[in-house]
Amino acid sequence: MAVELSFCLINPYTIGKSRTGGVIGRIMTRTGLELVASRMFGPSAELVEQYASLIRSNAEVPEEERGILADYVLKAYSPDAKTGKRRRVLLLAFEGEDAVAKVRDAVGALRPHAYSGETVRDTYGDFIVDATGKVTYVEPAVMTAGSEESVAATLKLWTSYAETDGGIVAQAYDVSKENDVQQTLVIIKPDNFTFPSSRPGNIIDIFSRSGLRIVAAKVNRMTVAQAEEFYGPVRDVLRQKMKSVMAKRGGDALEKEMGFEVPPSVRDVVGEHLGPLFGDIQFNQIIEFMTGVSPIGLTNEQKVEPGRHRSLVLIYSGVNAVEKIRKILGPTDPSKAEPGSVRKEFGRDIMVNAAHASDSPENAQREMRIVKPEEDWTRRYYEKYYA
Repeated sequence: MAVELSFCLINPYTIGKSRTGGVIGRIMTRTGLELVASRMFGPSAELVEQYASLIRSNAEVPEEERGILADYVLKAYSPDAKTGKRRRVLLLAFEGEDAVAKVRDAVGALRPHAYSGETVRDTYGDFIVDATGKVTYVEPAVMTAGSEESVAATLKLWTSYAETDGGIVAQAYDVSKENDVQQTLVIIKPDNFTFPSSRPGNIIDIFSRSGLRIVAAKVNRMTVAQAEEFYGPVRDVLRQKMKSVMAKRGGDALEKEMGFEVPPSVRDVVGEHLGPLFGDIQFNQIIEFMTGVSPIGLTNEQKVEPGRHRSLVLIYSGVNAVEKIRKILGPTDPSKAEPGSVRKEFGRDIMVNAAHASDSPENAQREMRIVKPEEDWTRRYYEKYYA
């Protein structure tokens, strides 16, 4: 089977109910596809109208359902009539063999055929009719397309608005407008993307208890240059921290080898020389973990190439966002984290600890400048397959 690109649009209602993680987890586990791009949109009235028109003219959808879905999009996706504030819609792009059919089947039909959670719409959608069979309420939960042609047409439309309507949607209708609102950065780390699984979605589900809103989402391949800048403050900490570690370990090794006691003054000298070296080794291991590329011996040109490892960058917005996310994340060492925290549930050790979160509003801004959550990758994937 051919490798294809498909998509899923998570509807404003589904995002507002914090079901985003559940949708991501279900699609990834039930399709085995790779999540390769994502972008938060605040659709303009123009984009909404064009998308509704595209649905209405899609002959592959039964005629009755075309009208229902188009009318739903016009109502649910359009900016709020009173305030003009836009709704949040999250575009996810999936890549893999037979991707179009797999995503379509995982999403399911507009009319749920089961009540056991077999598809995304079975679980999160509603299609309610009265005694006469008249439709009284519809919530599709997500939108997708069932053929390569309709996938291409939909992605062409949405990616053409990626710059004007997408990125960090901080002024959305349902995002807090209080004066002390913060934005904080979360990175769901590469260990959650070694194979398609529910882990990224489950982590998002845990963070949802913060009550914060996701206002940006970007699947990122961190470059070595970005990783070195991002984790730059850690390098000096590691160099200093490893001095005492290497003083003990180096001194113990010398005693074992030489057969006599090594005095503290000599241990200190060993630590002063070997500590920074060992700190740099650990720093390079962090860089390689985040990017999939060893930084040793790379040219400046090679350092700015996208890495091999994938992570998911999220921006959360709300009152006291930094502290709320850090509390749910848990301490750096998963063994010291509380049950129910992200790192306790999914972390393995100090480096492979599931996710990163900014530790202050100032660091959140610094880190966002480095990883650029507003940057669009959906367009390049559309062009790879359909342009």
